Formats: sequence, structure tokens, C-alpha cells
Amino acid sequence: MTKRALLTGITGQDGAYLAQLLLGKGYEVYGVIRRSSHRGVEDHRLRWLGVANDVQLLDGDLGDLSSLLRIVQEVKPDEIYNLAAQSFVASSWRQPILTANITAVAVANMLEAMRIGAPGARFYQASSSEMYGLIQEPMQSEKTPFYPRSPYAVAKLYGHWITVNYRESFGLHASSGILFNHESPLRGIEFVTRKVTDGVARIKLGLAKELRLGNIDAKRDWGHARDYVRAMWLMLQQETPDDYVVATGVTTTVRDMCRIAFAHAGLDMEAHVVIDPKFYRPAEVDILLGDSSKARAALGWAPETSLDQLIREMVDADLERLKREPGTR
Repeated sequence: MTKRALLTGITGQDGAYLAQLLLGKGYEVYGVIRRSSHRGVEDHRLRWLGVANDVQLLDGDLGDLSSLLRIVQEVKPDEIYNLAAQSFVASSWRQPILTANITAVAVANMLEAMRIGAPGARFYQASSSEMYGLIQEPMQSEKTPFYPRSPYAVAKLYGHWITVNYRESFGLHASSGILFNHESPLRGIEFVTRKVTDGVARIKLGLAKELRLGNIDAKRDWGHARDYVRAMWLMLQQETPDDYVVATGVTTTVRDMCRIAFAHAGLDMEAHVVIDPKFYRPAEVDILLGDSSKARAALGWAPETSLDQLIREMVDADLERLKREPGTR
């Protein structure tokens, strides 16, 4: 029988790539979207991947348990992927209550809807490496203590632990992927990788002269979202639910990531990057480096795209966008 998957956050980067993956495996794919006056615009990532007409979008709100329960009862999903969140760290200081409601409490809403309406389904929670924050170990694994350093990270930590709690309390097949930074041409413009590749493309095309950034010595473990959604799917194919770190195991500074992007466009980074203190975080996470040995051994997962390949793909996509529509972001 055809499997059914229900995705929150389907119009985001991960949701779009996951929808594409699941459709390729023969799933029926349903997505929860919030009612918006921008209807017809929010599915641009799905359209970029050519799958917008193949998914079914359902009105719902993560803050409204009744809407989630109705959707779960209608769809009767085999798998539920909870990817939706207020996911921009910088905004979480300006909107801490919204972040708590959407990134934390909404996870409990989704789990409760599943517990009541589809207890036999399998559930995936999108946890985050930001939960490690002020790192307690050089490489972060599933056993590394958490020390969140932003309202976003604190909210993600609640979502992570409520998933564990529902798994242990109600016997639900509920797993969490502790994903380290994962990027793509579908990344939002507010995230540093996409800000860099978009900026490089604008400078290359003569639409800008400089790129203003904050702490470019921060180190991150970056992978491709296309690789990481494959890990999400693999988690829900396991007989026993569990939590997994998903990461490349390679750390790179923002500075070096910028060098890759500028070099790919034939530009000198030093001539265009301007450090602007307004982009510094109130509490910085200086380095994140994931140990994904458990996922590699138990799931048979490994990343297939290097950071160089990822950044080049993103620069090329932004050049293509801007050549087609110079005002687009």
C-alpha cells in the first residue's frame, strides 16, 4: 500500500527537499501550511524543485491543536515529520515568545495530535545542533550535554525532550534528528550561507559592491539539506525509535566559507567583505562539530556533498536567480 507522509514546514528548505525525496519513493505527501495572504507565493521552494503540483497542502496552524488533530485524522499518515519552527536564531531574541510557542510548544501539540489521532504513525522531530551552544565536548554526540545559548536553542531543547518524553511515556515511534547546519540553494536569505552566496552573486553582476557580515571566525559543521533529509527518512524506517546526530564531522569558519564562494565567482573576498558589529549575536556559539558515527553505523547514512560543492551550487543558483530577476531574493 502507498505510504502517506504528513509534513509541517513543507514550504521550507528541508520540507521541500523531503517532499521531493518521499515523492520519489512513491509516498503520498501532505503538508500543513498556515493561512496566509501570500497564498501562491509561499510554495516557491516546492516549485523550484518541480514538486509543487504533486503535494497536497492543508490549512492548519501549529498553535491550534484542533486543526492538527483534524488533519491527522483526515490524512491518517504513516509518517509525520515536524520540521516547522521559527528557525532564525537572530530573530529569537527579538521574538522570544513567538519562538517558544512555535518552536517548542507546537511540538507538544503535534505529538498530542498524533497520540490521539494516529498513535501507530512514526514521528520525526527536527532538533538542532544549536542546543549544544556553549559546547561541553570538542565533538558533539547524542550523549553530549546541552547548553543552549539563544531563545531558539532553548525552544528546540524543549521540542527535543518532549519528543523523548512522549516516546517513553506513550510508546510512540518518535525520533529526533539533531541536525547540524545544513544549507542549499533553497536556504532563506537571512541565513549566513545564503546571505554570502546571494551577496557574491550580486557583486559579480554589479548589483552590489560590499557584503556586510558579523563574526566570520565562528565555526560550523555545514552539510547539504538534500543529504540530511535522507537521514530523516532513514530514522523512521528503523524498527526502534531513537535520536541521532546528523553532521559531516568537518568544521569550517564563516571566513573560509566566504573564500569558497568568492573564489568560485572569481572575486577577491578581502575587497568586498565588511565586518559590521550589528550582526554579532548577544551570546555567540563559537564552534559546532558533530559526531555522526551513530547515524552512519545504525542508519547506513553518510553525506554525499562536500562544502565546496554545496557553496558552488548555491552561488550558481543565486547567479541564475539574479540574471532572471535582478530584484529577487
